[in-house]
Amino acid sequence: MRSRVPWLLVVPAVLGMAFLVLPLAGLLVRAPWSTLPRRLSEPQVLEALRLSLVTASLATVICLVLGVPLAWLLARTDFPGRRLLRALVTVPLVLPPVVGGVALLLVLGRRGLVGQWLESAFGFSLPFTTAGVVVAEAFVAMPFLVIAVEGALRAADVRYEEAAATLGASRFTVFRRVTLPLVAPGVLAGGVLCWARALGEFGATITFAGNFPGRTQTMPLAVYLALETEPEAAIVLSLVLLAVSVLILVALRDRWVGAAA
Repeated sequence: MRSRVPWLLVVPAVLGMAFLVLPLAGLLVRAPWSTLPRRLSEPQVLEALRLSLVTASLATVICLVLGVPLAWLLARTDFPGRRLLRALVTVPLVLPPVVGGVALLLVLGRRGLVGQWLESAFGFSLPFTTAGVVVAEAFVAMPFLVIAVEGALRAADVRYEEAAATLGASRFTVFRRVTLPLVAPGVLAGGVLCWARALGEFGATITFAGNFPGRTQTMPLAVYLALETEPEAAIVLSLVLLAVSVLILVALRDRWVGAAA
């Protein structure tokens, strides 16, 4: 026999769902469907979409290369200051993105702590370039990957790794042949979240990389610019972002939930 529905929980749950879904429904209702194909084929829309997909994918690759070892370090080693390091890694989750962009400028800008050395030694400058977009997106997105992978590492059975080490496998071999396959769902989940966060990044990007069409103007920046002059175009661009995000998250939802379980 089914238990009675706890209305004290259902009512706020329905309100919460409405709070999240209604704005998206409003976007669909107000979309200029009759002119949608023409607007989607406009060169600036295609260029912004291409740039967004490329930079978000590159940022995700950077996060995977740096974030997976960082997650392993936090999950499998014990060293002084580990809790502080974990807190610092998650700071971009709560830090306003604009502040993150300012911080990147102070470190990687032409007069920044590292940026001035890069420019004097290699003649290379990151701010207001496509590479700067990738750096800004990776900065705000990496915590999502690290948290997901660290959780998967803590939940994995270490006996398999211990058995491989007993049989003579090196630490790197154990990590590559045993650990990574064990936490693959967590890496996938973190990668998806990381990519989606990078795709929607706005504040750090516009602060650190600017808003130059064809070079640093990603889809969120194009939405912001279009909203001031052409609201219908902003709606179309928002629909594209919504569709891409929903397709990716729905396609990998089962693996994501399985990894988080």
